[in-house]
Amino acid sequence: MTAPYVTSPWMAAAPGVAAVSRASVSRAAAGGDPWLRPSPCSTAACVDPPVARAGLARRAVRLAAAALVVLSGAPLSIAVRGAGTARRGRIVAAWARVLLRALGVRLDVRAGFAFVAGSPQAPAGTQDGRGTLVVANHVSWLDPLVVAATVPARPLAKREIGEWPLVRTLAAGAGALFIDRERLSALPEAVGRVAGALRDGDTVVAFPEGTTWCGRGMGEFRPAVFQAAIETGAAVRPVALHYREGEATSTRACYVGEDSLLASVLRVVATRGLVVEVTRFPEVRLAPRGRRRGDRRVLAGLAEAYVRTGVGEAPERHMEAGTETPARAANVPAARAGVTCSASVRRDPAATGDGR
Repeated sequence: MTAPYVTSPWMAAAPGVAAVSRASVSRAAAGGDPWLRPSPCSTAACVDPPVARAGLARRAVRLAAAALVVLSGAPLSIAVRGAGTARRGRIVAAWARVLLRALGVRLDVRAGFAFVAGSPQAPAGTQDGRGTLVVANHVSWLDPLVVAATVPARPLAKREIGEWPLVRTLAAGAGALFIDRERLSALPEAVGRVAGALRDGDTVVAFPEGTTWCGRGMGEFRPAVFQAAIETGAAVRPVALHYREGEATSTRACYVGEDSLLASVLRVVATRGLVVEVTRFPEVRLAPRGRRRGDRRVLAGLAEAYVRTGVGEAPERHMEAGTETPARAANVPAARAGVTCSASVRRDPAATGDGR
């Protein structure tokens, strides 16, 4: 199974849903897929043993509890279809928090404070009813659950997902926006769907790397989805996801390379003390200066720079296919946009959940 592109919290819990085809990965490597980029990560090179291993009984309880929560998702998704966006978001957030708790994953939500110099950035301010584009780095099939638990939003999903009966029900309950990632000609339509949701006041979540990394580093943000924010004048909220055991970066939850969803799930439930830090940065958007061709790349680079400060790329080097490669500096994408960026964070106790 190749690296995933999962964005719906309901679908993240459905076995076998998250894979992309080998053909898609080949197209991405050739630069032909506007959403997807290949990742250098693999389970052999990147996944470490747990710092503390859960016992067999604890693993069994976690799996059973998670299965019950997943099964509850189908009727729940039908029940929330008629609910308003805000109420649906709260229900999905509660469901996601319960599932994370069942899996033994604890949330540590923080507010990020970033300093940006040299960017054509305007304060987010009032948006006249427009929604927000939430963008985050991508590590695991857990990411959509984590984001849904902390930032209620409509996820993006592959068009093929809507053809699978059970998963279609789950995706509809989460308010998923379906996009066609197989055809470059479908890009304007996909951007239009996201822009329409933002105009309607909905918050939309996307993972612009288009694939997963192990958590020791991250890839570049592809600019396609940022065009929707440019067209609508919507703000972008960068969110950084960092998995850890104790104070050390953890790769136990990653879903990379030829990994299978089952293997990744079993690693998660077998790990004690798994925490995911969610750093939510202030909303940003570009200052009005007329529509320019490169604006979406500038905005993507700016958001990526914020996220890198929260990810905390491993200074001891990122493992790539069994060899050591230096982690990218946090300001590389920002430098392309003429930006320097630094950040600090503080915990948000009200939004923190406990694992077991």
